[in-house]
Amino acid sequence: MTETISLEPDGICAGRVAIVTGAGRGIGRGEAVELARQGASVVVNDIGANADGSDHSSGPANDVVQEILAFGGQATANVDDVSSWKGAQRLVQTAIDTYGRLDVLVNNAGIIRDRMLVNMTEAEFDDVVRVHLKGTFATMRFAAEHWRERSKAGENVDARVINTSSASGIYGNVGQSNYGAAKAGIASLTIIASKELGRYGVTVNAIAPSALTRMITEGTRKRMETHAAQEAFDPYHPDNVAPIVTWLASPASSAITGRVFNTGGGMIGVSEGWRLGPHVDIGARWDPRALDDVVPQLVADAAPVSAISGRPPETL
Repeated sequence: MTETISLEPDGICAGRVAIVTGAGRGIGRGEAVELARQGASVVVNDIGANADGSDHSSGPANDVVQEILAFGGQATANVDDVSSWKGAQRLVQTAIDTYGRLDVLVNNAGIIRDRMLVNMTEAEFDDVVRVHLKGTFATMRFAAEHWRERSKAGENVDARVINTSSASGIYGNVGQSNYGAAKAGIASLTIIASKELGRYGVTVNAIAPSALTRMITEGTRKRMETHAAQEAFDPYHPDNVAPIVTWLASPASSAITGRVFNTGGGMIGVSEGWRLGPHVDIGARWDPRALDDVVPQLVADAAPVSAISGRPPETL
């Protein structure tokens, strides 16, 4: 049965203008639809490519726009490539030209080209980092310029950036050195941008979603499909990610910035990230030979490396 979607009276994003990149399918589509359902005017950005970035089509973006318009929402399509400097600039300008300003930027666009480290080509590494990391930076760059100009003009800016990291980036996953490195970079970029843009009235957060989409490895896909088939509630449906993104896009989230949220199914959690753990300071330069006992003890005292779930391995 197809779910009936209708506008939410007094939606939490009423009157806001949002861009969602990679919004033609999966998580991005769910985010765009929910933002529109909650009252936002949405620029639906998607180049309509395959999961590996090949082929382009305006179909997916236009389909989502029609879906939003059908329930009375406001949306317009954009097919610019966010990994292009000029494309990212045009995307931000589309929101300004169409709706008068931009309030929310949701960076979701990406591709995958999974390969083990020893087999990965230069192009496979560069393309994935370009789309995920540069694409996130480029759109933020031009959105930030817009918000800075408004702030300097005396306007009370209340803007949001929500980036998309990944468990592969913050916890690590075999076969995804390009994707994981890009997603780790996005998590760090989020924290840095939150410190830079707060003065202009902008919060910057990220999510690390768990959902059944095209952007996962085949083995993980099979495990998710098996689990979902056994559950009354599908914990891996991409639309489960949209609520936290929509809340972060709303005025209610104004005090939250510089955070990465794990989300999937009915779970929302805060990833605590890198922090100094057990340490020893002798107040002088170490003799390397003196570290034979020190370093193993520090590692033994430290928390174990998290599994892909973000939890210690023994809790799985």
